[in-house]
Amino acid sequence: MTNPLSMTKTHIAASRVLVVGDVMLDRYWYGAVDRISPEAPVPVVRITREEERCGGAANVALNAATLGAQASLLTVVGDDEASHKLEALVATTGIRTHFGRDAALKTTVKLRIIGRQQQLIRLDFENTPPSEVLATQTATFSTLLPVHDAILFSDYGKGGLAHVSDMITAARAAGKPIFIDPKGSDYSRYRQATVITPNRAELQQVVGAWVHEADLQAKVQALREQLALDAVLLTRSEEGMTLFDAQGHLHVSAQAREVFDVTGAGDTVIATMATLVGAGMTLRDAVPMANRAGGIVVGKFGTATVSYEELFA
Repeated sequence: MTNPLSMTKTHIAASRVLVVGDVMLDRYWYGAVDRISPEAPVPVVRITREEERCGGAANVALNAATLGAQASLLTVVGDDEASHKLEALVATTGIRTHFGRDAALKTTVKLRIIGRQQQLIRLDFENTPPSEVLATQTATFSTLLPVHDAILFSDYGKGGLAHVSDMITAARAAGKPIFIDPKGSDYSRYRQATVITPNRAELQQVVGAWVHEADLQAKVQALREQLALDAVLLTRSEEGMTLFDAQGHLHVSAQAREVFDVTGAGDTVIATMATLVGAGMTLRDAVPMANRAGGIVVGKFGTATVSYEELFA
């Protein structure tokens, strides 16, 4: 296993990460707010600038690529303007794309209206992919699996990972480390993954509320054993993060810094872990680095990434 202190750009460049999941196009419309509408008590935003970024699983893949890994992205999208715009965006990053398309599907778009450096409203456009397209995705996954070092499933609950259990089974049989950013209250579909990375609210949905730290540890370890997971990484915002595994638990405190925007911080954490483990680092050694990466990215606006230089400075 590679020591964290000796993790070079060459090690990272050899790490091949396959990201599978729900992609979205993040749109930001920035404008000036000078008055309240006479039609309703809402601000009038005069749009002065527009920006588009990779969102969802595309942002996860972008985080791996920005660190220097060889990132591939497997997903299902519509055959619409948003999907072609997203694919063009991703193409500029060096990520290898494997887009399944279906004309009946609406590519997920999150439109954020920003005024005076604050998000005023977010508009979501989406629907659920048909099962036939997802079956094609599973077949493509089988061909990509052998040539990757780490498999990362980015579940945003948009329907793109309906067959995730089959893909986990295949990845486990191939001996690949499996990272999952989970969604929903049924974690049984993530059975046998290497590690899942819920935040506090997501974990509480599954195990219920905890009274104190010992209660939390008991609940998480019970969940880990029930689902045959190697580990659970609980991300805890300002409290840092805690890894629960067969050795017990490892807590890493958050690094004190000004928080500008928490959007996409979870993407950065899991992408960093998958990249480092894919490069030969142990899970326990990767957690402090992933924590550091998350701390850096919350100091940036919107969905953002962290470079090798920033992480290992």
